[in-house]
Amino acid sequence: NGFEYIESSVGIEEYKMSSNDLTVLLMEDHSAPVVTFMVTYHVGSRNEAIGYTGSTHLLEHLMFKGSRSFNKKRNTAIWTVLQNVGARINATTWLDRTNYFELLPSEHLETAIAIEADRMRNAFLREEDREPEMTVVRNEFERGENDPFDALDKNIWATAYQAHPYHHSTIGWRSDIENVSTERLREFYNTYYWPNNATVTIIGDFEKEDALKLVRKYFGKHKKSPHNIPEMYTTEPKQEGPRRFVIKRKGETGIVGIAHKSPNGLNNDTYALQVLSKILGGGKSSRLYRKIVDKGLATSLFMWDFPFKDNGLFATYVFMTPDTDHGEIEQLVLDEYDNIKLNGIKNDEIKRAKAQIRSEMAFSRDGSYSIASALNEAIAIGDWKFYTTYSAKISAVTAEDIKNAANKYLQENQSTTGYFIPEIKNGDGDTGGTPNVHQPLNYRKEAFAESGAVKSSSKRRKTTKPQSSIASQIVTSSPVDGLELKTTNTPIKDVVTITGSILGGDMFSPATNKAVAELTADMLDEGTTRQNKFEISERLEAVGARLSFASDKYRVRFNARCLKEDIPLVIELLGEQLISPAFNESDLENLKKRRVGNLQRAKENTRAQASGRFSRIIYPESHPNYSREIDDEIADVEKTSVADLQTYHKNSYGLGNMLVVAVGDVDNAILLKALQDAFGDWTQSDLTIPARTSSANDISSTTQYITMEDKTSVDMFLGVPIGIDRKHEDYYALMVGNYILGGNFAARLMQTVRDQMGLTYGIYSIIRGVNNGNDGYWSIWGTFAPNLLQKGKDAAVDQINGWVRGVTEDELNAKKETITGSYKVGLATTGGLAGQILRNTERGYDDAMLDEYPGIIQGMKLEEINDAVQKYIVPNKLVIVAAGSVDEKGEPLEK
Repeated sequence: NGFEYIESSVGIEEYKMSSNDLTVLLMEDHSAPVVTFMVTYHVGSRNEAIGYTGSTHLLEHLMFKGSRSFNKKRNTAIWTVLQNVGARINATTWLDRTNYFELLPSEHLETAIAIEADRMRNAFLREEDREPEMTVVRNEFERGENDPFDALDKNIWATAYQAHPYHHSTIGWRSDIENVSTERLREFYNTYYWPNNATVTIIGDFEKEDALKLVRKYFGKHKKSPHNIPEMYTTEPKQEGPRRFVIKRKGETGIVGIAHKSPNGLNNDTYALQVLSKILGGGKSSRLYRKIVDKGLATSLFMWDFPFKDNGLFATYVFMTPDTDHGEIEQLVLDEYDNIKLNGIKNDEIKRAKAQIRSEMAFSRDGSYSIASALNEAIAIGDWKFYTTYSAKISAVTAEDIKNAANKYLQENQSTTGYFIPEIKNGDGDTGGTPNVHQPLNYRKEAFAESGAVKSSSKRRKTTKPQSSIASQIVTSSPVDGLELKTTNTPIKDVVTITGSILGGDMFSPATNKAVAELTADMLDEGTTRQNKFEISERLEAVGARLSFASDKYRVRFNARCLKEDIPLVIELLGEQLISPAFNESDLENLKKRRVGNLQRAKENTRAQASGRFSRIIYPESHPNYSREIDDEIADVEKTSVADLQTYHKNSYGLGNMLVVAVGDVDNAILLKALQDAFGDWTQSDLTIPARTSSANDISSTTQYITMEDKTSVDMFLGVPIGIDRKHEDYYALMVGNYILGGNFAARLMQTVRDQMGLTYGIYSIIRGVNNGNDGYWSIWGTFAPNLLQKGKDAAVDQINGWVRGVTEDELNAKKETITGSYKVGLATTGGLAGQILRNTERGYDDAMLDEYPGIIQGMKLEEINDAVQKYIVPNKLVIVAAGSVDEKGEPLEK
């Protein structure tokens, strides 16, 4: 059949196309009618050099601009063809690889294969496309530069690696982004984009023989490269001493980064370092969390230990609370390193770390994209079987392996330490503890998972059984009075997602202190009257389970993932934490310090500042959609006492409005008994959703600019209150209309303001604040360089005016398919399905709505859409707010 079988591992088969050496990985999974198709090219930023850093990423962007068979002139643009069948598509670039992928209904697999094969060798790569796309990528660069952590992380790598191309980040240096030529990009393309330098991965609902025929039909047209693919041969010289640097910028709180060189991903020491990373920073029971975060010295920390093709970094990043000393944090981390090097690791720590990793691997099998994504990184490291053998290699790690690895790699002479030091008390950007610089760069910054994915067409293969309704698969019960349970079994083995909520969110806080509800929910995770937080964390981590709490405007939420056998444990701890929180004084004080630190950072976050001001213009303070001033939030946090939380918990928490949803490999009888044991004696709560007492302000058009120094990107919001809630008869018409304007990449805003004009990396529109009877708002959000803000604002307003004049039947039909497709395949994972069932129930709908929703969208008429847009979107009442390094007139600040 034109392929040579190579090998298989854990259900994944490898083939090689005889004519051109294209590698193909296949894994059939018929549990959902979706498939992930991915092409991984063995080229990343490690293949770049001075003068053209960032070329791999810019080339990835240009690959979406059209190819011989798929382009705008033929009315077959990539985004249009795929998103009109409900597909979710994207691409990412990183140090060792570039990948392009589609998550889509399996009957459209051929479309994805045809597109990827065509752009492998027939991409246009035109100068007229490079010019606007360069400004898009530059805005992506600028957005990253807004964040002090990005600057710190970028300099950690640039200081640690001086010869090896890991020295520069994937997005590259600004001057290279601006000046690299189309000819250079085409040369890069012609060097690396060949079948013999690529791996095709297909995971999901397909038949092997059919898939191989399609791959041969389209990719078989290409010959292997006429040249040998160049090898990157630069190795990093031995580091002969510790390296240090300091970054100073406007900010509120500091960050410390400590990195040591680590081995290449296929080195056996990788597995010991992965376990060590969990022991140091994997959860509340981890060593550094206990020493630093729990003591109130930091808001958060995370460990960086991702394996690459070449040597990487083993790093600890600590986000400090105000007034904490950088040197103290550094010494605490290094002391713990030395302790491990001298005394080693305890067996119970190793067991917990391995259990966490084992469960993460089980969770990673929840959906075809998750598997394909993990394989993609293994391919980049150098062997796709890194994914299939990972669990066994982790299981074999010993305490001696970890101690030896710590002594081998955590050496002072191999270290690079960076401080971010705030210059003045003015905030330091959005540093929430998530790495950005050395993460894959997406073509579009949008969460990609089956939880928001693809169309499942009614045109299925004859061999496929018809899909039963969602409602018919849900089992509803009431284990105890005041608790509603909904469960659904899915084909995934062993894994269970549990989610739920009770009333008790911010709207129920006492009028004298609006921080009480959120702090009460945060303290649920700080120990109970029977166990402290470390004992609870150790029990969860020992089996690799996760349990977390959060609060929003109305509800206290809980989310858990665990293996089937651990359901009783998770429910026991859920009950104990909800019913009997300890509310210890010292824990509250440390929590308050962390919360204040996060709020102070938000003061210098351009998006937070713009969105907050926007909401305060259109809503009165008494409205649920009003965003409070950050300084007022800080004041409430600082005055909160243990007695405040105890009183609130006693008066607000309880049964009566509790919802629990469990999806996956669920044993209903075991779950039912666990809930009865945990909640059978809990008190009843009389909380109900309060009736809305205020409406949006009667606004007139206004434009306001918030000046913030040292920001390379501006966040802008434009919008109006709409005066209706989710259950209004016009809601769905307006929602679909909004999707045509700014719901995805193929919508008007991204196709014009980004794709044609090149003014922004991202601009979208959304309707929010419409739940629980509240009159919501419609808004556009976009980011722009300060010198492009006015052009971006004008372009957005032009699109609004054109949208209000009317949308077309073709646009409506396309977006119907996209919306219903996203919804349907979002139910293909346990998390996606559980979340949708919970939201549906909280909104007061019965289960039948889960099946009826696609029909509601498909039934929308063009006249309804245009009437709704014209009725609720009044361009001459637009509220516009932008925050960044611009003056009061919106002009760039002088440098």
